[in-house]
Amino acid sequence: MLDLGLEGRTVLVTGATGAIGRAAARAFAEQGARVALAFRYQREAAEALAAELSGPDGGRAFAVPYALDDAASPRWVVAAVEEHWGGLDVLVAAARRRGARRDPHTRFEDVPEEHWRPLVADGFVPAVRTVQWAVAGMRKRGWGRIALVAPAQAPDGAADGEFHAVARAGLHGLVRGLAGDVGGDGVLINAVCPGPTPTDRPPTPPDRPSTPPDRPPATPEDIARALLFLCSAANGTITGEALTLAGCR
Repeated sequence: MLDLGLEGRTVLVTGATGAIGRAAARAFAEQGARVALAFRYQREAAEALAAELSGPDGGRAFAVPYALDDAASPRWVVAAVEEHWGGLDVLVAAARRRGARRDPHTRFEDVPEEHWRPLVADGFVPAVRTVQWAVAGMRKRGWGRIALVAPAQAPDGAADGEFHAVARAGLHGLVRGLAGDVGGDGVLINAVCPGPTPTDRPPTPPDRPSTPPDRPPATPEDIARALLFLCSAANGTITGEALTLAGCR
C-alpha cells in the first residue's frame, strides 16, 4: 500500500464547510492527519465536522473562523494552527465565494465593476494572502505542501465565466511562479481545478445523447483524493502544476 506519510501531519483546510472542503478534511483525517477547519458562516457545521474527525483523543480537529473579505484573517488563522499544533504542514485553500451570475443576456462590456471585481478577488486574493502566511513556517521546517482549489470551470459561453477564468488564471500563475521559489525549501505547491458540476452544465439538447451513466463529472471525493496525493509525502516531485478534474465533458 502506498504510504502517504500524513500520519500526525497538520493540515489547514479553508472553505471546510463546502462540499470539496468537507471531503478533503475527511480524506486527510482518515490518513491520520490533524485537521483545522476554517469556516466563514457555518460555525455549527464546522464544529460538528471537527467533532466527527477529532478521534478518540478528541484533539485531532478543530474549527477556526476565516473571512474572505478580511485581509488580517489569513494571518490569524495560520497563527492559530501553528500555536495549537506547533506548526502547519499542509494548506488546502478551498474557500471561495461564488457570487451571483449575471443575466446571460447582458453583454460583457455592460457588467459593472462592482459586480465583477468580487468574482475575481474572492477566487484569488484570499488564497494569495493565506499562502504568504503559511509558506513562511513551511520553509523554516523544510517541508510543506500547498494545494489551491481553483474556481470551477464554467461551460463555454456561460454568463460571467470570463471572470472566473481570470481568477483561475491568477491561481495558475501563482503556483507556477512560486514553485521554483519554495521548492528548494521542501515546499510543493499545485492547483486543482474542478470541471463543471452537473448544475453548471446547460441542458442536453433533445437531439443529443445524454451523458453516459458510467462517465460522471468529478465528485468532491474525487477532488479530495487528488488533493490528498498532491499534499502527501508520496508526492515528491509534482509542483507548479494545475490539475484539471473535468470528469466527462
